[in-house]
Amino acid sequence: MMSPSAFPLSLPLRWEALLAGRREAARESAGAPPRPRAEAHAGAAADEAARIRLAQRGDADAFRLLVEAHADAVFETALRIVRSREEAEEAAQDAFVRAWRALEGFRGDARFSTWLYRIAARCALDRAVKARKRRERETPADAERIEQAPAPERPDTDRRRLERALGKLTAVQRAVVTLYYLRDRPVDEVAEILDLPTGTVKTHLHRARGALRRDWGTE
Repeated sequence: MMSPSAFPLSLPLRWEALLAGRREAARESAGAPPRPRAEAHAGAAADEAARIRLAQRGDADAFRLLVEAHADAVFETALRIVRSREEAEEAAQDAFVRAWRALEGFRGDARFSTWLYRIAARCALDRAVKARKRRERETPADAERIEQAPAPERPDTDRRRLERALGKLTAVQRAVVTLYYLRDRPVDEVAEILDLPTGTVKTHLHRARGALRRDWGTE
């Protein structure tokens, strides 16, 4: 099986470059600084730890600051999994409610973001399963009405092609790809977040890449 971070260099696939670019963008948007800025990063981590301690004592303002710091990442993670803004908003809200209720039990064995993403991914995956079951119960007339709904005309860019290809993956594969590329999480942390064995995460990455490669090649 291929290394989780290795791509076949003989295939100049643009979707790989797009995902790699998103992984770098995630590293920047998450505030992951270059090594010379490690001191500032440590200061931010200390601030977050202080807010967590206050929130664990019931300080709602401290928890609000934690929510503000992670809201965009939690929402985007949920959105990539459920593929619906409405469902993603609900999943993100569920995640923060669950996090507030469970915060007292957070011991810092893992990073706070890892702990939070685990809750968010679980909420999103649960909603993805429910949404799939709802679609399976749709009548043929419902399905036809949805298929005939006019789609807005937009340029078919590489990024849109990638989004369309990601939409064809399973919810778990999208979760793995999202956490690994967009959230810049290593395989072992993805495994911890999704409560999956590391080997299973590698398998999902391998299969997702294969599916993206095949889908990209057909367009």
